[in-house]
Amino acid sequence: MTKVIETKDLCKTYVVDKRQINVLKNINLEVDEGEMVAIMGPSGSGKSTLLYSISGMDQITSGRVLFYGEDISKMNSSELADLRLDKMGFIFQQMFMMKNLTILDNILLPAFESKKGGSREDKIKKGEDLMRKLGIIEVADNDINEVSGGQLQRACICRSMINSPEILFADEPTGALNRTSSNEVMDELVKLNEEGTTIMMVTHDSKVASRCTRVLYIVDGNIKGEFRNDTSLADKDRERRLNNWLMDLGW
Repeated sequence: MTKVIETKDLCKTYVVDKRQINVLKNINLEVDEGEMVAIMGPSGSGKSTLLYSISGMDQITSGRVLFYGEDISKMNSSELADLRLDKMGFIFQQMFMMKNLTILDNILLPAFESKKGGSREDKIKKGEDLMRKLGIIEVADNDINEVSGGQLQRACICRSMINSPEILFADEPTGALNRTSSNEVMDELVKLNEEGTTIMMVTHDSKVASRCTRVLYIVDGNIKGEFRNDTSLADKDRERRLNNWLMDLGW
């Protein structure tokens, strides 16, 4: 399998009031093409910091982060910005959208900023095709305050996919949604993964994590366990097995 992400002795340290806080401690992990990996752990365990460090959004203190074998920890800010724009997609719990743009225009913004090929018309068509695929084409011309939370998060997924990224990073993508909308968003993410998109997400929801192919459990900046979901099982059985594993780890 081709490695999309590989970390080697990744450490992240903050200094607060002259006190050193080691948030990530010698993290070593790999993410292969086509995987859907969930990161779980208690509040303050370093889940989001790990996601931001791996994606180049946060500068690491020591160690290495390899993206398809290239050490992104050695890239300058401009190179990292281009990498994130063209080869990575991002979804967050807080659904950041420009208030003065329509839903479609928000989705198209990264495409217009990117130097990747295609005419303006091609990019608009792709944005509309993504919205159609995720069942929200009817709100293309709406403002962001004229749609539901579930529709807005699906629009965020469209935006994250507009530049055909190699990997999709998601930080609590269902955290602000009710269960129905959460299920709808996860259905779409699973479909994207089944179509070949590599996904790495942070979640506190075992129901969400049970739909991923692998779960990493992090405590106090260390990965304490790894769980591989059996995709042949029914959703409820997968969730029950994952919950039992989490309880054994002190969840």
